Amino acid sequence: MAASSIYDFEALSIDGRPAHLSSQRGKVLLIVNTASRCGFTPQFGGLEKLWEDYRGRGLVVVGFPSNEFGAQDPGSNDEIAGFCQRNYGVSFPMMAKVEVNGSQAHPLWQWLKSEAPGVLGTEGIKWNFTKFLVGRDGRVLKRYAPNDAPDALRPDIERALAAPAPGASQ
Repeated sequence: MAASSIYDFEALSIDGRPAHLSSQRGKVLLIVNTASRCGFTPQFGGLEKLWEDYRGRGLVVVGFPSNEFGAQDPGSNDEIAGFCQRNYGVSFPMMAKVEVNGSQAHPLWQWLKSEAPGVLGTEGIKWNFTKFLVGRDGRVLKRYAPNDAPDALRPDIERALAAPAPGASQ
């Protein structure tokens, strides 16, 4: 069966527990592939700020570490979690390290790429800190490049948060 929304997926949290994305139904999600040793790593601070500013309104930021690009996240899940908390105060949900490209890509990332291809229709993730904004209906609204600063996403996040949840009375 082909996935129809983000709620059809699950992942492992960074501490190894199953994380069912269906538990986020009706929320706006910002899904990001992250790395601890990348030039874009300071974006963790901006992502945490988005989480702090909007989580009360229904935004969930979800980080997926990946070591695919320049081997910039070689640590264990515990090391990555500690680094993110210690250096950037990350409190948003972090998942276990995944592959985002190739035959071993996590099924969620395969789906995200097919739902929102990149420049010129390419699906592959080009680098760390590629971001996907998912609406309250579980569908991808937009894909952002690694160099798109988290703060620049605020207008799109505001629009997504203003949309009614599916099934909500108008």
